[in-house]
Amino acid sequence: MAFKNYLQLSFFFISFILFSQNNLFTSSNIPESLSDGANAVVRLDETRIDLLKIDEMLVSERRIITILNKSGDDNLNAYVHYDNNVKIKNLEATIYNKFGAVIKKIKEKNFKDVSAVDGATLYSDSRVKYLDYTPSAYPYTVEFICEISTGNTAFIPSFMPINERYVSVEESNYSITYPKDIQIRKKEKYLEGLELEKKEELGLISYFVKNLEAYKPEDYCPNLLEIAPRVLIASKQFSLEGVQAEVEDWNGFGKWMYNDLLFDTLDLPESTVDYVRNLVKDDMSDIEKAKKIYEYVQNKVRYISVQVGIGGWKPFKASKVDELGYGDCKGLTNYTMALLKAVGVKSNYCVIYAGNSQRSMEQDFALMQGNHVILSIPTNEEPVWLECTSQDVPFGFIGDFTDDRDVLVVTPEGGEIKHTKKYKTEENTQFLKGNYTINPEGSINVDVNIISKGIQYDDKYRLESQSARDLDVYYKDRWDYLNTISIDKIEIDNNKSDVSFAEQIGFYVPNYTKKAGNIMLLTVNALNRNINIPDKYKDRKYPIKVKRGFIDEDEVKITLPENYKVEALPEKIEIENKFGSYRAEFILEDENVIYKRKLVINDGVFPKEDYDDFRNFRIDISKSDNAKIALVKNTTKN
Repeated sequence: MAFKNYLQLSFFFISFILFSQNNLFTSSNIPESLSDGANAVVRLDETRIDLLKIDEMLVSERRIITILNKSGDDNLNAYVHYDNNVKIKNLEATIYNKFGAVIKKIKEKNFKDVSAVDGATLYSDSRVKYLDYTPSAYPYTVEFICEISTGNTAFIPSFMPINERYVSVEESNYSITYPKDIQIRKKEKYLEGLELEKKEELGLISYFVKNLEAYKPEDYCPNLLEIAPRVLIASKQFSLEGVQAEVEDWNGFGKWMYNDLLFDTLDLPESTVDYVRNLVKDDMSDIEKAKKIYEYVQNKVRYISVQVGIGGWKPFKASKVDELGYGDCKGLTNYTMALLKAVGVKSNYCVIYAGNSQRSMEQDFALMQGNHVILSIPTNEEPVWLECTSQDVPFGFIGDFTDDRDVLVVTPEGGEIKHTKKYKTEENTQFLKGNYTINPEGSINVDVNIISKGIQYDDKYRLESQSARDLDVYYKDRWDYLNTISIDKIEIDNNKSDVSFAEQIGFYVPNYTKKAGNIMLLTVNALNRNINIPDKYKDRKYPIKVKRGFIDEDEVKITLPENYKVEALPEKIEIENKFGSYRAEFILEDENVIYKRKLVINDGVFPKEDYDDFRNFRIDISKSDNAKIALVKNTTKN
């Protein structure tokens, strides 16, 4: 009887497990809280990492995801990267319809197999296999199973259940097993308030989380990495392409990088050493020497990516870059460092996360991070940061690609975290001085001069290399609130010494004003109108983040048409608060209108409770920028 009960109980549990698994393939049982605002729902994400030894690791993943609509197709993520040191052991997928019935089974041989890099890469052994599936109906569900083995243990996948926008998670679990003679380090971030279970014992770490609602970005909110739950995992002992290391902090990490990846790459032919020493023989300061060397590099070499084996992290030798005339960010940075060393200028190789997001390296957790390399020159004040892949960026200017973030500075003595230059609000300026003439029929002829600096310079200096056709398109887009603009003058000047960008633009706009009898209605601000109003949210979830502040200052002379006069000028407008300030002034001068405007936007992070005030500030700016005055025609006969 007991045996019979055991069989019944076993059958019950097996049936329950099968029923639960089948439920993951149907879309009708997704909780409303998870489908609300989501393009896809991860029903189950299982990641298992088996760190077998210092140079052997297995990574297994099973992921079941329901795609709710066409936008969710981009969240399928059924792919795997591989190269000479990452081998695919298993790869398959199954497609289910909304009722959980199998539509299609896909084996590894049916996955698309392509290079994992773009045309800017000279050579790479990195490839990717991905599922290429076109659905006939929504929703549908995909079960993706993948297992890889690798000798690279420097990159242990993190636990990050939410890693995309508009994707919710029903269940996610992660585990790593490891030998007792290997030390695993971890760093938990943003796990508060989750339905979370975790287990930690010698040789095993695991996490389980469920019911994570989709991340729905809001205007001026932090990026996903700043708020999404994750656990970083690193091994104290690891291997990278056969090079073994043992590090647990940034100092040790920097020593390893310098000694094992950089030390033997700083060679240069004597002819090049003699040439650059002669190039700077008359220069007095290290910075003047560095500027000459930087310009020499910009004129001699070009950027092209090389990612093969440890070349993904170890730069080409400087002598090779010197010979070939090209290199990737590592090679060009290392080459510049070698040239500076040859003329007695100290510089440091820096690993960084590049991109507009301003992502920082983890200050207190050393592991393989970053996607780019730049150079820094230490000085008695702030370091000089050099972007070595660009042939046109000014010396010492890095822009929004690498500004205001923590980076790893690698020195012979070890590594340390430093912060790149932050371009302050008062440095990010645009000064506009212009005039426009209103013609009797309501059109305007415009002539405007604009000087931009700081991050505003960064937005524009690449215009120098654009064709006349592309510039015409750019300026029409820039003033897209003006109807049928016709540009007749474009003169630009990229002053690299002053790091400023000058624009002189002339254009014609027909029917700019609105006429009704003897009245002409004029929107005063024709040249720098702020039309961006942040969205309204019933329940704001995230704080306000303004990444970069700026200042716009305008002065425009408006010549009125003959026989017209201003009926009344608007009052002077002044607004000032924590988010910035705004001032607009309308002055009548010799039958002309002088329009003065100054907008200051402060960078910073503000609590979500301030969002309505922030939005109202932007609305007030937009309203003022659209302020109109009435011009009245004098019909009196002499």
